[in-house]
Parts: sequence; C-alpha cells; structure tokens
Amino acid sequence: MTTASSFATTGPSAAALHTDEPSPIEIRAFDGPLGAEVLGLDLSQPLSAADFTRIHRAHLDHHVLVFRNQRITPDQQIAFSRRFGPLQIHVLHQFQLSGHPEVLVVSNVVENGKPIGLGDAGYFWHSDLSYKEKPSLGSLLHAQELPAEGGDTLFANMHLAWDTLPAHLRSAVEGRRAEHTYLAKYAELQQRSPWRPNLSAEQVAQVKPVVHPVVRTHPETGRKALFVSEHFTTRIVDLPEDESAALLAELFAHSVLEAHLYRHVWAEHDMVFWDNRSLMHLAAGTPDHLRRKMYRTTIEGDVPF
Repeated sequence: MTTASSFATTGPSAAALHTDEPSPIEIRAFDGPLGAEVLGLDLSQPLSAADFTRIHRAHLDHHVLVFRNQRITPDQQIAFSRRFGPLQIHVLHQFQLSGHPEVLVVSNVVENGKPIGLGDAGYFWHSDLSYKEKPSLGSLLHAQELPAEGGDTLFANMHLAWDTLPAHLRSAVEGRRAEHTYLAKYAELQQRSPWRPNLSAEQVAQVKPVVHPVVRTHPETGRKALFVSEHFTTRIVDLPEDESAALLAELFAHSVLEAHLYRHVWAEHDMVFWDNRSLMHLAAGTPDHLRRKMYRTTIEGDVPF
C-alpha cells in the first residue's frame, strides 16, 4: 500500500502533465496504484482554463488528487467543486454546514451533547452516493481539524480490481446488475455509534434502492471498473440469495487487496479530490478522544453504464 509520503517525480504520467507554459503548479504522481499530489496551486484564487484542464486530466489519470496547504473558505471549496459539475446535497441534512447545504460536515466532535457532523462516515468501504440514480462523479474533502494520530483515509483502485479479477469471477459478473441502497447497513451503524439519526419519511424517500451494473464503464476514459461495495451493495439481481452473497464477498475481498490500495495520511489544510467512478474509500478510524473535522462537497455524476 502506498502512502502520501511516497511519490515519484519522474515518469511518463508526471511528465505528461507539464506544459511548456510557465506555471507554479507541480503534479507529482505517487509511486503506487493511484494518486498524485498537486503543489503550488492556491484554490482560493480562480483557476485559469488551462490550469483547470490540467487538473481535470490529472484527476482522470490518477483518480485521487491531493492539494496541499489549501487555506480556503467553504464558499471557495464549493466554487472549485462546481467547476466539475452540479453538487449533490447529502440526505443527512442534520450535518450540513450552517449556511452551506452543499457542505457535509464529517466530524467526531460533540458540542453541547450533540454531534456537529457525521462521525462514522466511511466506516465501510464504499463509493459515495452509489445508492443514487446518478452516483457521485467525485468528492472533495478539506481538512479543518486533524487528530494527532489516526484519521487516515484508504482508497482502492476499482479499475485495477477489474483488470486483475480472476477469469471465473469475470464471467460470473459480466452483464450482471446489483442493487445499492443507503439503508443497507444504517441500522447496524446506528447501534455502533451516536452519529446516525433516525431518518424521516422524506429522507427515506430520497434514498430508494437503485440498480447499477456490477462492472461500470468510466464515462470519460472508457475504462471498466468494479462498482460494488460492502456498504451499499445488497445483492446481485437475478441470482439466488446465497450465490449473490458468496459472489459479492469474493468481489469485496479482491477489490481491497493491498496492491490496489493507497493510504492518505492527512496534513494540515489538505484538500483531497477523488473519483467515485474509479475508486472505493474507507475511513481508517480516529481515537474517540481526538478531534477530527472535515468539510465534504460531492459532485453529481452520470447514470452508470
């Protein structure tokens, strides 16, 4: 597994991102299965068309971009996120940032007896909002307050998971569709922690089960990727329950092999932008006595095919 402290500054993927035009931006590909860091870019300033194109290309190539030392406001995070598409509002409106419904507060902090954010976000491997008809294109998470230990985020490259899938599993899933639902593990999460409020009838109506291909095609690159997760995928359609459960268990285990993973160790004011069409992610966990607070924006994607 690659971590954020390990990266390569040479090689075709990094060199291809540089142009002949003078620019302070440097993109360094991590020496691993995914990810790159972006240096010398201030997201508090408007991005030129040329720089946006460069960032967009890097995002497609590396699936995770780490923007260092971004001292930006929620409005600036929202503005940058919107360059990539319309934003999605999370069903847990209880944890929206005040005055900024586009921002989900991800935090284990409790103030006046109440959680200020979603403290168990990412407890299970998942792709954000795969339970929607139009799942997320990508998510951006901005560090506000980091713990002295813990709090890492793991990412799994689902293109690699497909590319390396054994032949018998490929034949078992090609052409198959699977059900995704936000409620798949909601009751279990409620029992584990105080972070999951009871959902209103209106909230439940926003997260009705949907069906997506088990193997999706990235709409911009054409690459195939597995598109199932332990958090939201409940069953493979048209298979007996036991066969579906056994097949999903094999897919989940294969997806998160060490060779497919990158672990992000957060630094102050990091902004991390990942592609939910290409990846799953997992929160590695934070000790209960240490504070962690992040701001997340989520970009709407396309109907998977």
